[in-house]
Amino acid sequence: MPPERVVLIRHGQSQWNAAGRWQGHGGPGLTARGHRQAALTAAFLATHETDVQLVASSDLARATETAAPAAEAVGVPVQTDRRLREIDVGWWSGLTTAEIARRDPQGHAALRDGGDPPRGGVETERQLRHRVGSALAELAASCGGGTLLVFSHGGPVRAVVGDTLGLSIAQQRTLAGPGNCSSTLLTFEAGRPRLRSYNETAHLRDA
Repeated sequence: MPPERVVLIRHGQSQWNAAGRWQGHGGPGLTARGHRQAALTAAFLATHETDVQLVASSDLARATETAAPAAEAVGVPVQTDRRLREIDVGWWSGLTTAEIARRDPQGHAALRDGGDPPRGGVETERQLRHRVGSALAELAASCGGGTLLVFSHGGPVRAVVGDTLGLSIAQQRTLAGPGNCSSTLLTFEAGRPRLRSYNETAHLRDA
């Protein structure tokens, strides 16, 4: 039985977000602001999502630190899944965009010009969409109705929305990147996902 609602939450502000560094599968956890965002998100979810059946999270620190207060607030333990990680950017991890452009001009130019090169020689957006989609399908199938909360990253959230809307990878990039601790809502009708809202941040006004 699929969930009635899937709420996708991007992690709070991380230390490398604040420093303008690409993260991928690396990087430290949240900043003080990120923890405030996570607390506000937890309070919002506890108030507005009253039938949470499953809480899933990327296993990266910035995601699990965001998921923990929400899981406590709704009384459901966190289930981590590596497939919910951000796109793997290989050796680009920890670099700024300017540093990537200097050290890998060909790869940076391909990405800038609308291509889908493997970031840092590792993973493409198409591959990201496949692995995140597989994870979400399995999680949804095991949810048993109610609400599924998924704590992940900007790339995976946008990939899920792009797939739901039937967008190509190029079209998917017209979607604004989800903000830190933004909420994106999917509902299911006759077993098919429908996008209800994207990149909602009203609950973060005090952060």
